[in-house]
Amino acid sequence: MVVHQHRRRRGRAGEAVLAAGVALAVTAMGGCAGGGGGGGGSDGRPPADAAAVVRGAADALVKTGSARARTAMEMATGGTRVTIRGEGGVDFKNRMGQLLVMLPADVKGEDEHRPITELLVPGALYMKNRGAGVPADKWVRVDTTTLADGNLVTGGATDPLVAAELLRGAQEVTYVGETEVAGAKVRHYRGTTDIGRAAEMASPEVRGALEAAAKGFSKDTVPFDAYLDEEGRLRKVRHRFTYVNNGLIDVSSTTLLYGFGTPVTVVLPASGDIYAGKIAE
Repeated sequence: MVVHQHRRRRGRAGEAVLAAGVALAVTAMGGCAGGGGGGGGSDGRPPADAAAVVRGAADALVKTGSARARTAMEMATGGTRVTIRGEGGVDFKNRMGQLLVMLPADVKGEDEHRPITELLVPGALYMKNRGAGVPADKWVRVDTTTLADGNLVTGGATDPLVAAELLRGAQEVTYVGETEVAGAKVRHYRGTTDIGRAAEMASPEVRGALEAAAKGFSKDTVPFDAYLDEEGRLRKVRHRFTYVNNGLIDVSSTTLLYGFGTPVTVVLPASGDIYAGKIAE
């Protein structure tokens, strides 16, 4: 995985990331259903109801079962851009996933640091190599239903399952046209999604996290670009979030899905391996 940081100078975004580590400033930001399938016909004509197609993307992924995933999250403010990248896999049927997330070298004040392992399960985020005073052999468990963003940006990567479920609130969707993503033929859709509406329509496993996000963000409306294949499966999605943390911070979160059907195994840590001490800010 390659991590980019644009410009060496830390602006507010860089300071926010530094202060919260992998939490990407969420600890400091406090204020801030249709059926699947059918990305449209194979004759090149746009779908009759683009919004319905996009809303069904999460259901199509559950039917597929699992996939490999790459993520990229870019924060921008005051002329500074910080990009965090991740890679792993997601079991959509069992609502679990695992990502290896890399922070830019100077986010933690070091030239080299170990990647952060993240386990994604309904209602929780587990992180290893979290830093901030947490022993290297311990995990940190975070209840995502208590986060102001519902873990849309906290972990440095939007949970791919939640990214798909967020599209259930899609509205004002426009069919842009056909293109390719990672060699696959896809249909490109652009629109906005409403976090509150998505929470109402989401599967029970992720509803709590989206309900938290609906309360935490100052704006419920999230612009997106989604790319679906001929089976209605989400191949790529980019969401653009905005929140206030000592200034306006824009976050662009991109999820790329590929290798559908690849087995994904997630083993949760034993209770004795979960850190119960204080996490340094």
